[in-house]
Amino acid sequence: MTSSHKDAFGKPVGRPVENWTPCDLPPRSDMIGQHVIISPLDVARDARHLFEANHAASDGARFTYLFTHAFDDFDAYKSWLEGMAAASDPMLHTIIDVTSKKAVGVAAFMRMDPAHGVIEIGNINYAPALSQTIGGTEAMYLMMKRAFDELGYRRYEWKCDDQNAPSRAAAARFGFSYEGTFRNHMVYKGRNRDTAWFSVTSEEWPAIKAAFEAWISPENFDENGKQRTRLQDFRR
Repeated sequence: MTSSHKDAFGKPVGRPVENWTPCDLPPRSDMIGQHVIISPLDVARDARHLFEANHAASDGARFTYLFTHAFDDFDAYKSWLEGMAAASDPMLHTIIDVTSKKAVGVAAFMRMDPAHGVIEIGNINYAPALSQTIGGTEAMYLMMKRAFDELGYRRYEWKCDDQNAPSRAAAARFGFSYEGTFRNHMVYKGRNRDTAWFSVTSEEWPAIKAAFEAWISPENFDENGKQRTRLQDFRR
């Protein structure tokens, strides 16, 4: 679509972004919710809990679309976490269950571009204790809220292997828009990856935020913890 904005030569250009200043990088501080706490990875605190939480799964299928295989050896897993903790990008966070006080998943801010206000959520790995829980959804809300409300980012990205149907479905459920697939984008685990790209923009965030908050509200769940209204239906 041709823009209605023109430059001095009469050529169509993007809309003005008034008073833009680069964003800050995410702080290494906790994001506290009702069900989970998102905390920068602390290997000494989190490694054992994460290792045990992942081993509650019957097999390593949760790692199919990640860049590592499932870890059967704790020392190897701890060493990998130490490498991740030392990196500034991705900035890996642990998802801690408020009730058990144990780490049950990880997610990272990554490919951070504060000059242009772009940030990605990735390296998401939920152990069985976090999958399909209120806390699992709340974790994504808390990280998105930090990016948009606290730091002023303009674009929040989600990327996954095009074959990863659960990840694609999760992106849609959380309010991301599909933008296209980058063919032959990566080689990992000795195979090709076509990468599906999704995003949420700052203009879309207020409605998505309101839907998250309505869904997370205790009034949306019955006495058995079953949701009354789906997240995507709140956006409609």
